[in-house]
Amino acid sequence: MNPIFDIEREHLVKKLVREGYIKSDAVKKAFLEIPREKFVPNHLKKHAYMDTPLEIGEGQTISAPHMIAIMCEALDIREGQKVLEIGAGSGYHAAIVSQLVGNKGHVYTIERIKSLAEKAYRNLIKSGITNVTVEIGDGSLGLPSYAPYDRIYATCAAPYIPDPLIDQLKNNGKLLIPVGRTICRLELIEKKDKGMRKKDLGGCVFVPLLGRYGHRL
Repeated sequence: MNPIFDIEREHLVKKLVREGYIKSDAVKKAFLEIPREKFVPNHLKKHAYMDTPLEIGEGQTISAPHMIAIMCEALDIREGQKVLEIGAGSGYHAAIVSQLVGNKGHVYTIERIKSLAEKAYRNLIKSGITNVTVEIGDGSLGLPSYAPYDRIYATCAAPYIPDPLIDQLKNNGKLLIPVGRTICRLELIEKKDKGMRKKDLGGCVFVPLLGRYGHRL
């Protein structure tokens, strides 16, 4: 471990707590445990603990830490849950969630870009994370092989809420997805027996979700 990165990580987490993005001890601990510098390209490692998105290649980005914190807190992820991530990117967001679900839980993440999926897998292995499965495919279709899920979230913006994601969500499960194109609204959906409960969590900026139920390729 690099002591400079350790200090920068602690400073970032304190900032996210102070600004109200991190609210729970579980999310705070997850951010302290996962080294963001292992999930960014070598030439950007010096910027790993800036609270900003960073390019990871193929026109994609690793989300700003405050946005990941917002999403983790909104989803209320619990130990032992099964979680689906749409858009693996570099693997950092899945790594944070892996700490929240613990050894008895599991994270499945699907990435359409093969080179990114392979990098995410390598980053996760190098970080000693064993409860994340990386798949390659059209994330707008979800990942029916392992459904249903307690939680589903997307790290890219869909034109509307894809039906397959609702179908693959457990009753009382939660789905968090940006809706729009680039500039979008972060929507939290809770699936109930009598329908869905939606909550708008505000504006956000994400790369577009591409695929059958996403934006056009």
